[in-house]
Amino acid sequence: MTVNKPLADEKAVPRKRRTAWPAACTVTVALATALSACGGAAPAKTTEDGFAQAAQTDGAVTVWVDATRTAAAKQYQQLHPEVKLDIVSYDGDANGSNYLQTKVQLFNRTGKGWPDVVFSSQNNEVTWAVDAGFAAPLDKGLIAADTLGRFAKGANDVCTVNGTVYCLRNDLSQVVLWYDAPLMKQFGYTVPKTWEEYQALGQKVAAEHPGYLVGDAGDTFTPEIYLWASKCGANHITGPKAVSADTGGPECTKMAQLMDTLIKNKSMSISGVFSTDFAKNEKDKVLLMPGPAWYGGAVFHDTLKTPEKTIGAAPIPQWQGDSAPATGNVGGGTWLLSQHSTHLKAATDFLKWVTTDNAYQGEKAPGFPAYAPAAENWLKAQAASGYFDGDLGALKDASSQVWPGWGSAQFSQEAIWAATVKPGLTQGQTLVSLLPAWQDSIVKHAESFGYKVSQ
Repeated sequence: MTVNKPLADEKAVPRKRRTAWPAACTVTVALATALSACGGAAPAKTTEDGFAQAAQTDGAVTVWVDATRTAAAKQYQQLHPEVKLDIVSYDGDANGSNYLQTKVQLFNRTGKGWPDVVFSSQNNEVTWAVDAGFAAPLDKGLIAADTLGRFAKGANDVCTVNGTVYCLRNDLSQVVLWYDAPLMKQFGYTVPKTWEEYQALGQKVAAEHPGYLVGDAGDTFTPEIYLWASKCGANHITGPKAVSADTGGPECTKMAQLMDTLIKNKSMSISGVFSTDFAKNEKDKVLLMPGPAWYGGAVFHDTLKTPEKTIGAAPIPQWQGDSAPATGNVGGGTWLLSQHSTHLKAATDFLKWVTTDNAYQGEKAPGFPAYAPAAENWLKAQAASGYFDGDLGALKDASSQVWPGWGSAQFSQEAIWAATVKPGLTQGQTLVSLLPAWQDSIVKHAESFGYKVSQ
């Protein structure tokens, strides 16, 4: 049975963002030769496809992948025996390990060692990889506009710097409302369409079926589920080094008030869906659960062992009167092509195949593909698995509704939440009371990474 599973980095552990790479040996796209201090003279380069390209040679294409994407690289090799791949396994930058950036810094100094193509479990790699001269521009000739145009709306926003696309999104982690269909029917409840209905149902559940849950606020990615979907302006990336942070706006406070109400009556847990406590005490009590696309496999199928034909997916609720549907996003992954590649044709072919081809994305990928045509096939595969109750059409709709007012920066909102908000919630403080401290922490973290912050 094929069921959506999480990416290797997907949120079981808080992720830390990498620090900026020192500028002393920065290699930029415009340079035709490397600074001698960064590894000596480089071979002559030809400017094409928007960047200075290394001399092209024969040989193996070096592909760095995490454990989950190793199967994709091996599948490509089987289908393309004429292309030799050197498949290197690494952590995929899971949990913000900084491995890729650290290695690129070393390769830039020594003038050798860069992989041709690399997968990252992070959505913020271009915040350093462009300035470091590593990520190649893809929309200047390497990847056709028609192909780029078939990715889900906004999918490659995290890959775009000053209007240029520097990576391709592997999968989406759009938030939907997961629900236990048999329990909802047994209790006589209707899946809520608005946040107001959602809160009312949570209050009803607390009174009529104490112990059952309509959500969880115990994970470090909680703000990406609830506050992002509420259009809370806590993390609006307005430029390469600029962010707007306002946790006191109505979109933040009314969601915080909703969550406080449900946490207080215990219809919203603060344990965390991957915690031992949750799996032991609450796995059979989940009535509703806002969460990303990968919850279907990672949480319900793999962690909670929820029986088949139980879990369904519905659109995330919207605030009453809001005419522009919005949702959040938790995770996903990206593929980058190196400017230093000496096998650009083969490397680009692999990059396009691994992000768009049905052989992998449409049939075998563990997450919801960012490439829309492959996503259609992926949804059919999930339906054929027989695990879910009903179709997963809500995932398709949500894929183009991720609110663009929440971005991917070098600093980690999850780390900030883990250090500032989660301890307070555990100690019984209200989320509303913690909003000012959350904003103060965002500002300090952003400024430490060189961001100009407006409030």
